[in-house]
Amino acid sequence: MSDKLEGKIALVTGGSSGIGLATAQRFAKEGAHVFITGRRKPELDAALKAIGDHATAVQVDVSKLSDLDRLFAQIKREKGRLDIVFANAGVGEFGAIGAITEENFDRTFATNVRGTLFTVQKALALVPDGASIIMTCSTASMQGMAGFSVYAASKAAIRSFARSWTTDLKGRKIRVNVISPGPITTPGLAGLAPNEEQRKGLFAMLTSKVPLGRIGDPDEIAKAAVFLASDDSSFVTGIELFVDGGAAQV
Repeated sequence: MSDKLEGKIALVTGGSSGIGLATAQRFAKEGAHVFITGRRKPELDAALKAIGDHATAVQVDVSKLSDLDRLFAQIKREKGRLDIVFANAGVGEFGAIGAITEENFDRTFATNVRGTLFTVQKALALVPDGASIIMTCSTASMQGMAGFSVYAASKAAIRSFARSWTTDLKGRKIRVNVISPGPITTPGLAGLAPNEEQRKGLFAMLTSKVPLGRIGDPDEIAKAAVFLASDDSSFVTGIELFVDGGAAQV
């Protein structure tokens, strides 16, 4: 076990699978106690077993402010503070302009934008000066992928949040950064395709756009999150860290 996050208290929303779970595992290995959230209890229970003793799971829908209030009340009661906030929970679905529904828009923005905003805002009362806030963005926010405009716009909002909040919180020396993954092997990515044949086609298309020639692994995002959460990034704030195999860079 390393000690880059020894004694730290961390929150990872959307921590029951994919990038969130991998990051929670990394945070715990680096010495932090990690609170993870998710909407489905079976997945949360499985994630808790995967992470081990240094974790607490709380069933939360980040788009519901009452759920967030309950989450932060529990963190305050049990640990008293939060040194690291990783606002990672997010959803995405295809919908080309002309076929976008009100439900698609509301569902995406409720979790990705509203959920991220109020996760961070409500966490501030527990966050000490000098803490680290990390949010999950996406290369989709700048690439113009067909049929993905609502998701892309929601992630562009998160990038904008980071710039403004870096300025808002500079007096407290709180660092605010975003990670923008490229295509990563997560249940969320696989879920964009309704069947195995279409899934293979989607993965092949995404792989073809990555200079490194492959789709990334969730743990590769987790390692970047550890960097931004730790003192290794003590002079880093306001950035968008791309972990995308070069997909949005060339």
